Amino acid sequence: MLQRQVQAKIFAKRNPEEEREAQEWIETILGEKFQAPYEDALRDGQILCQLINKLAPGSVPKINTSGAQFKLMENIQKFQKAIMAYGVAELDVFQTVDLWEKKDISQVTTTIFALGRTTYKHPEWPGPWLGPKPAEENKREFSEDVIAAGKTAIGLQAGTNKGATQSGQNMGAGRKIILNK
Repeated sequence: MLQRQVQAKIFAKRNPEEEREAQEWIETILGEKFQAPYEDALRDGQILCQLINKLAPGSVPKINTSGAQFKLMENIQKFQKAIMAYGVAELDVFQTVDLWEKKDISQVTTTIFALGRTTYKHPEWPGPWLGPKPAEENKREFSEDVIAAGKTAIGLQAGTNKGATQSGQNMGAGRKIILNK
């Protein structure tokens, strides 16, 4: 019963629109359409390895095309290592079982979007990109005078107490309580 509820919750996280967007991005980069549904096409890791090899040539030198399950799962692990080397944060990388056992396909899609965002940081990649462009650092330098003036000001986040009063508030019982003795 609990396992079914957990599966339903994970399935509910899936966003068909994002999956379609991720699939179209991959198909555009590789120049070929998926021959199976989204999660089935990605399951053995071959397409993912081809994808990272297009973005960063030579990232996965040998892609296993057949063999035992562990050989195909190895493709997924090679892809994961390659995208982390490419700049995707480890936090954004799905677990191998999320894809292989189709436990959490939404996490796989999240990883593909993270990879798509990371391509913005690589000027050698001419595009296409996936997802919004990541924010760039906007570091600011302030003089000592400006910093000192800022320490004396009360920020708007702190609010104000001007005009604060408790008049008109009904604090306590709103009706009389009569005790029978």
